[in-house]
Amino acid sequence: MNAPLKLDELKSLHEKKFRDERGLFLAEGEHLVLELEKAVSRHPALGAAQVYVSHEYAAEHAMGDRWRGLGVHRLASRQIAAVSDTRNPQGVLAVVPMPPVSPLQADERTIYLHGIQDPGNLGTILRTLAWFGGFRCLLSPQSVDPYNPKVVRASMGAIFHVPIECEVTVEQLLARHPTIALLDVQGEPLSNPDFRDFGVYAFGSESRGLPKDLLVSAGIHRFSIPGGRGIDSLNLASAVNICAYELSRR
Repeated sequence: MNAPLKLDELKSLHEKKFRDERGLFLAEGEHLVLELEKAVSRHPALGAAQVYVSHEYAAEHAMGDRWRGLGVHRLASRQIAAVSDTRNPQGVLAVVPMPPVSPLQADERTIYLHGIQDPGNLGTILRTLAWFGGFRCLLSPQSVDPYNPKVVRASMGAIFHVPIECEVTVEQLLARHPTIALLDVQGEPLSNPDFRDFGVYAFGSESRGLPKDLLVSAGIHRFSIPGGRGIDSLNLASAVNICAYELSRR
């Protein structure tokens, strides 16, 4: 990805079809581009990213060595606005290559999300996993695209730091992980030492939960987050946050 993309090519990256075809996604805003720059040292494939800035942004900021190692291209403000997914564009965005799936590390834990649809929830979960470190995220078919601009923005840069695998079916999950932990109101409390002994932790969508073929698997172990029972359930992102904390605190 040496030559800058044309305006229509940039705009097309708002659609999953074209993101998948090109293997590229958009990251808009100064904070995301700064996080991208930080991530390049650990993930060299991200070094092929391109940064696009408006002439006004370039004039207001001393560019110098800014975004060192990344290709920088300038556009008119109206062109940046045409690509932007926000009401008030900051004048800077990046086109980022989708990172290849990295091998599972020995000390890495896996979070499996089945049917997650809310971009904000997924972005928040990725932020949590990046904060604690040592997690990867698996997404089932029919989940929201993690490279959707709304997910990328909600992740606040965590998208560059968490290994992600898409289109992972329940069958594939069970083949890879014979024992799986999931959240259930009738399960053992998270404080149970056994909670830490699993390679994968599965979470279902708030509306549909987990599929029956996973729930009846012989390798399933249920755990529960103790609460006052004032309401029926926790927000999905909140449940993942609590579990990630519990896994990381010892």
